[in-house]
Order: sequence, then structure tokens, then C-alpha cells
Amino acid sequence: MNPSTPGGTRLGRVAWLICIIASIGFAFDIYELLMLPLIVRPALQELIGAAPGTPDFQMWVGRLFYIPAVAGGIFGLLGGYLTDRLGRRRVLTWSILIYAFSAFAAGFATSVWMLLVCRCFVFIGVCVEFVAAVAWLAELFPDPKQREKVLGYTQAFSSIGGFLVASANSWCIAHSASLPAIDLPQFLNFFGGDVKDAHAAWRFTLMSGVIPAIPLILIRPFLPESPIWAERKAAGTLKRPSIAQLFSPELRRTTIVTTLMFAVAYGAAFGAIQQIPGIVPGLSDVKAKADAAVAAAVKGKPEAEQKKIAAQTRARVAQAEAADVTKVQEVGGLVGRFVLAYLAVQIVSRRRLVRIFQIPGLIVMPVVFALCATHSLQWLYVGIFVAGLLTVAQFSFWGNYLPQAYPLHLRGTGESFAANIGGRLIGTCFAWVTVTLATTTDAAFAPTKLAYTAAAVGFAVYLAGFILSFFLPEPKAEALKE
Repeated sequence: MNPSTPGGTRLGRVAWLICIIASIGFAFDIYELLMLPLIVRPALQELIGAAPGTPDFQMWVGRLFYIPAVAGGIFGLLGGYLTDRLGRRRVLTWSILIYAFSAFAAGFATSVWMLLVCRCFVFIGVCVEFVAAVAWLAELFPDPKQREKVLGYTQAFSSIGGFLVASANSWCIAHSASLPAIDLPQFLNFFGGDVKDAHAAWRFTLMSGVIPAIPLILIRPFLPESPIWAERKAAGTLKRPSIAQLFSPELRRTTIVTTLMFAVAYGAAFGAIQQIPGIVPGLSDVKAKADAAVAAAVKGKPEAEQKKIAAQTRARVAQAEAADVTKVQEVGGLVGRFVLAYLAVQIVSRRRLVRIFQIPGLIVMPVVFALCATHSLQWLYVGIFVAGLLTVAQFSFWGNYLPQAYPLHLRGTGESFAANIGGRLIGTCFAWVTVTLATTTDAAFAPTKLAYTAAAVGFAVYLAGFILSFFLPEPKAEALKE
């Protein structure tokens, strides 16, 4: 069947292929974005030699979270404009190439600056890919119910990407010693420095990001372009997009409210949930496991080596526990996305739909981070599942909402402004806010202070999102065809 066939017809082979490739693309996006919280601690310990919680360490955590988001936001906005000018499929193809290459190159980082630059290019590719993919899918499936289902269920695979990266990180931690040594040829080393640990698990985790890109690069360029965009372009009736039009009287409220709500949704993820790898090492359960592992690891070793072995063992235990908690959070996010995909078809009011996830979050976020994350690993598993469900579901909400909020010639630009300026540029800065407020010279107290700070930030952004929902415009049914 043609992918644009009304929803009464069952999906044919081309439509299913489109859905499968879109699902892989969404999964790869989140795979790349959620990689940093898992690897930032060991990466900085190797690249700058700073202890977690110290000012230098926290400064670079903030930079690695926020500077790539700034780059992604700015260039992602340009990508949204190009999506409206050049077509959805072409921009999708180039965005994949950008972040696949950058993800692989990051594994060879010889300095923190090289890691930062590579992460900037990864963010640029991801930010452009999301906007182009959502517009592309919405226009390939114009039937309202079919479109809501396709957008909802394909985006649900984003959480599988998060689960996969947590699993990949766990696998790399367990097997990195047996993998080939990583080294960067001198003629490619533009940033100076050396690969100090050629078998570091964080390097292999970064490099694994190239694997899901392979089927996207091979198949997506041969899939159909958006029919309605191609028709308007061929007929010469496609209007020229501009950012100024987003603030015209009829679109100003939509642009401002969606941008701010996107920002606070990302604020909950980056300011609270993605801080889990830095919080988990402070739990008494994890400390006890680390102590037992250290005792076994240093037994019979020379005294001169025991300190180094103990530090590496504690770091390995903390990374493994953090990866397990992240997996549970991603499962919660996956459930949340499927719940959103189901409810998006059942509930007409977009305001009511988003509040189903916002209102419980006002209670869940402070409880999970101020209590569970400071007292019990087992309760943290339960709490982070619910927090992931409520927060990640809202990301799928915006994927369903935004294509209907803007006319055809502004769809990529409008989506990009909300997602990249609001989500990537403003929203991810809450990671910097959290780690800056949590800075302390007491390394032993650092995880606990980070947990309390995440609780406060999580509650604040959820409250802001709930208040903003009262101003969210309900999209017009005919908007997709305009």
C-alpha cells in the first residue's frame, strides 16, 4: 500500500518498513543522548583526573551536558528550517551520517575537549533527526487515528534505545578487558593527550552508537518522501518558511507555550532522572557491595597496588549498579510511551492528556529523589520506574502534538523551535543547574546532596509544566493539511 492510504486499510509492506525504520531511528536518538550520564563519571576521571563532586569535576559535567545541547539547539533549529526547504527524507539521511560518525569518534577521545566536540556533533545529528522524522511520519500517515498510533508507538521505541544503551554499558563493563585496545593514530590526534586506558568500558559504550545507524543509512534514503510536501514543492505552491512566522499573531501563543513546556519536560529528565549515575554510589546498599568487592579484589595483592585496585573496583560496582537502575527507569519510560500512545487515540483534549502525567509527577519526583534515592536501592528501583513512566511519556506527547500545531511549510521549523530551543537548549541546562547547586568539596556527601537537589529541581519543573498546560492551545483538526 501507499503509506498515505487512509487508516481503514491495513498497513502494507512499505508502511511497515517505514514504521520499523522510524522506530530504530527514535531508539538510536535516545541511545545517543542517554549515553552521557552512564559514561561521564569514568570518562572525566580518566580525562581530567578529578574526583566526583569536586568543583572541577562538576564544572565539566555541566559543560558536557549543556554545551552539546546548545550546539544541538542552534543547529537543530537550522535543521528544522532545512527540513521545510529541502524535504524530510534528505535531511534525515544527513543527520544520521553526522551523529553515527561522531559517536564512533568519541570513543577515541584523548582529551576532554575532544569528547566535548564529538558530543556536540552527536547532539546536532540527533536534534535534526527527531524533528525531520516526526514531520515525515505525520505526513506519510494523514489519517488522524492511524497517525496518532504510528507516532505514539514508533516513539515508544525511544525507551528501548535507553534500555539498550544501559545494557550495552553493562556488557562493556563486563567484557572491556577482552576487547581490542583502543588507540588513536598520531596524525588524527588534533586535540593532544593520550588514550590512558585503552580498555575503558566508557570508550566502547560510546563507540557502540554506530551499530544502530547501519540499517538507517542503508535503507532510509530509499523510502518515500512526504507526499504532501513533494506535491506542494513540485507544484510550486510550497510557502517559504521563516522563524518570524512562528511569532505571528495566530502562532505566537502556540510557539511560546510549547517551547516552555518542552523545556520543563526536558528539565525533569536532565535535571533529575539523568543524575541517577551520580546519586547511586552514595546509597548504603551500593557502598556495602563495593566494600565486599574491594575486599575480594585486593586480597593477596601487593600493598602498593591495593589503592588503585580498590578505586577501580568501587567505580566498576557503582557503574554497574547505576546501569541497572537506568534500565529500570527506561522500562518505566517504555511503559509510559505505550500508555501515551494508547491514550492519545482515546482522549481528544491535549491538555487533559498531558495532565494525566503531570499531576502524579508533582508527588512522585520529590519522593523518589529525596527519600528513595538517599535511603534504599530497592525502593529506588520502584520509584525510578514510576518517575521514568511519567516523564518520558511527555516526550511522546510532544511528538504527537507538534505536527498538528503548525502548517505544512512551517512544520519542521516550528517543531524544531519547540524541541531544540525549548527542549535541547533550555531544558537540558537543568543538568547544569542541578550539578552546580549540588557542588560540594565533601566527596562522601556529594551523591546525597545531588539527590536532594534533583528532588527540588524535579518538583519545580513539574509544577511549571502543570501551570503552563492551562495555556496550551488545542490543535485544529485541519492543521495537518494546511
